Amino acid sequence: MAIDVLVAVRREHAKRFHENLAKYKNFNTQIVTDKEAASEIIADRTRHVDVFVIDNNLDGVYQYVRSLRQTYPRLLIVLVDEEADFGMPGMADEMTTEPFKNDDLMKRIERMMSDRQMETLRSDSLPAVRSINRHMKKAIGALGKQEAAVQSCLEMGFDYVAYYHTESRDPIKLELRAQAGPKVIQSIAPKNSDDNDLMGWVAQNGQSRLAGPEDTPNHPLVARGRLGAVACVPVKFSDKHFGVICACNDRPGSISQENIMMLELVATQLATALIKEGK
Repeated sequence: MAIDVLVAVRREHAKRFHENLAKYKNFNTQIVTDKEAASEIIADRTRHVDVFVIDNNLDGVYQYVRSLRQTYPRLLIVLVDEEADFGMPGMADEMTTEPFKNDDLMKRIERMMSDRQMETLRSDSLPAVRSINRHMKKAIGALGKQEAAVQSCLEMGFDYVAYYHTESRDPIKLELRAQAGPKVIQSIAPKNSDDNDLMGWVAQNGQSRLAGPEDTPNHPLVARGRLGAVACVPVKFSDKHFGVICACNDRPGSISQENIMMLELVATQLATALIKEGK
């Protein structure tokens, strides 16, 4: 399996990182020399990043990594500090002080990707997920399965959940098909979505994303302060894109990586069910 790796290092180290990482044929590597260029690639809907490697000696790295962790909770991050004898990763997932000694960086990246796959497999056997699967099987028709997925997400503890179905991918257009939560929120929730908001971004980019009141793109109700936080995950299977699930909480900063993982599992089960429905 190819791993898409984005590396942000100081300009004087870019050539060395390129030469060393080029040896790993399963890595698709891009190298940039500042945080702004890295942000553009991570946010680009046409590109995909599995692992982000960043030099600890770039300016403002800790604050930058904290921001990335909030916005892209499933992005794997490796901190590199070759000037330290040892270090703690902080908000990053891993840290290396000798990236190319004994293939240390490569081994850390491959281990993280393997752990991510195993994490999903372990979670797939959780009783909560098996319960969702039973609800899906009982649901009738595509709409019934969409409603069952939304209700299952609400029962995980979210305050409001909605499913938007992809009507068009070029240009991106989505339509609200199912929602659960307070009636007042349901009555003012957007009925459609495009590439100007969070739902459209996730549908087009195919990656999960978190947002709080100050973030862009966003869910309109979170941007206006009616809700405090939103997680949006794609509903897709292979190259078949069905839509997105948005799960919101009243309280800002209350959605965890574990919450994202569970939503992604529900989204996968919904996509599988919709394929069987021929939708």
